[in-house]
Amino acid sequence: MSQFIDARTSQNASLANSIAIPILVVNTPQLFGQIGLVTAGIGANPRVQFKGTVSVQLPLALVGITIRIVRGTLATDPVIYSATSTFNLSILAPQIITFSADDFNPPITPQLTYTAFISSNLLGTIRVGPENFDGAVYSD
Repeated sequence: MSQFIDARTSQNASLANSIAIPILVVNTPQLFGQIGLVTAGIGANPRVQFKGTVSVQLPLALVGITIRIVRGTLATDPVIYSATSTFNLSILAPQIITFSADDFNPPITPQLTYTAFISSNLLGTIRVGPENFDGAVYSD
């Protein structure tokens, strides 16, 4: 039977259109969430489950948005999840991107830190909210 160990939330923006953070450098990861999960009492077969939401206003052009989650704090740390969504030219309203990811059998340290990044392949993308990043760790 699975045992719950810890859960954390990184809530950068709770409401729609509550922020206006431009992505200023093309294809460069920009942090939008970070959590640290305590592993005291963890057993065999640890696993971490994530979910999150990011909302962006897109430029009037074909644009690709990439979400990446790393185990650590830097964009160069080991990637455990990556997904790209491509939006077409006719989208005018903010777009909500949701994701769900897992990390099976991570190396156990006193705290597991995960960071969520967003990037765009085109200038003009603006993070508008809501934004959240949640994670929970379990073991057998």
